[in-house]
Amino acid sequence: MVLVLRGELRLTAGKTAVQAAHAAVMLADSTRVSHPKWVAVWRQQGQKKIALLANDLNEMEELRRRALARHLPVVWVEDAGMTEVAPGTRTCLGIGPAPAAEVDAITGALPLL
Repeated sequence: MVLVLRGELRLTAGKTAVQAAHAAVMLADSTRVSHPKWVAVWRQQGQKKIALLANDLNEMEELRRRALARHLPVVWVEDAGMTEVAPGTRTCLGIGPAPAAEVDAITGALPLL
């Protein structure tokens, strides 16, 4: 599972953690139905999560497009706008859980958060 945060927003550490947590929960819930075998393997291997940084929303949209083209699970986290960003701001893109080679082909060049 990869959690891609939006760099230009410059979220605080706490806000970043919460947005990534939202994406992880959303992915686990949705992928349990769509790709149960991938979820089972992911759980058996320790539920690995990697936080990465994208430059901006445009880069994240391109990552999403590429992930969908490979039929990978994808979620957007849109903030409620109660603290640091406007309501509806897309803060995090989640991809997976899925085979590492598939996800790495899309996100492998991004820096760690």
